Amino acid sequence: MAKNQHKKILFVITKANWGGAQKYVFDLANNLKNFEVIAACGEPFGELSVKLKNAGIRTIKIKNLQRDINLWKELKIFFSLWKIFRGEKPDIVHLNSSKIGGLGALAGRLAGAPKIIFTAHGWAFDEKRPSWQIKLIKFLSWLTIVLSHKTIVLSDKELKQVSSWAFTNKKLVRIYNGIKAIDFLGRTEAREFLIKNKNLDVSRPSFYQRLGRETSKFVGDDFIIGTISELHRNKGLKYAIKGFKKVAKKFNNLKFIIIGEGEDRRYLEKKIQKYGLENKVFLVGDIKNANRYLKAFDIFILPSIKEGFPFVLLEAGGAGLPVIATKVGGVPEIIDNMNSGILVEPKQTEELATALKKLIQDENLRKEFGENLQRKIKENFSFEKMFEETLGVYLE
Repeated sequence: MAKNQHKKILFVITKANWGGAQKYVFDLANNLKNFEVIAACGEPFGELSVKLKNAGIRTIKIKNLQRDINLWKELKIFFSLWKIFRGEKPDIVHLNSSKIGGLGALAGRLAGAPKIIFTAHGWAFDEKRPSWQIKLIKFLSWLTIVLSHKTIVLSDKELKQVSSWAFTNKKLVRIYNGIKAIDFLGRTEAREFLIKNKNLDVSRPSFYQRLGRETSKFVGDDFIIGTISELHRNKGLKYAIKGFKKVAKKFNNLKFIIIGEGEDRRYLEKKIQKYGLENKVFLVGDIKNANRYLKAFDIFILPSIKEGFPFVLLEAGGAGLPVIATKVGGVPEIIDNMNSGILVEPKQTEELATALKKLIQDENLRKEFGENLQRKIKENFSFEKMFEETLGVYLE
């Protein structure tokens, strides 16, 4: 590895908050010990920025870089990226997310970057949009692949979607996400944290009252369905809440806890209020190292309408949780339906409710699914495997 001592790699990502793509960037950046590593990211600045700083990784903030599209801002971002690439002269530019992929690949080519790698964390053309937008996004995705020297896709499904496109086949490689061992808290300890820990983001004054006055009753008796998710429309949370509503009528001790933050908070709060679920469904905000508390849940759900290859599903499996997830992106490559979880169609609240009822009523099935998924995650989706395969792309 000594020959890589002077190689410089620059990671670029749209948002510096915390999610699957951010975890991917951090885990790779923090383990490239024989490279000079830099990260450039846009707003909002958050947990990723903090983690990178604490790991001693220099971070460059890109002004005006956000998820939403604005032509004038895009031009500014393009020139900012070009200046960064020209100034830093990285040996490898590793782009993450669809938006930064196109701008970064073009800027990298014009700046003379020796190697440009793009990781597609799910294809943007899979989102529900007008047909003309889908066609445009497909063209831009194709252009990003062509301009990049190598494109990493996270699932076989995503590979198949683009492998027949002109001039792309030799540029594509599928590398599954992988996770390190997680120091999970036990069930009781994790549940107590959700109520009592002072660092919890309790953005609503009535949070504690709604969870219940008696901590011991909550910890011992309530059946908790949970998820960790950005509050964004692609995550399908409104369908999960509606599906939960159908089940909550029949099981009095159910709670639904959603860990995460995002732009859809107000919208989801209104949905919760509309359905009269203020004492059942809780948006608890961001929690640092949220995956450590997964064992607080009895069932984990992932109701997304768009996904790449979600880390959180690997983490839930690592915790031995039974999972209900939608058939999107690489999810069916993680979950074997009715063997290591239940797969449902996206947006189908009746299917979700039926799956919830089935698992709530069958403790043995929950245990079987959790154990099967835990075994599969351990055998197939390790961080070490992901890292070695990605390192191979850097060095080829």
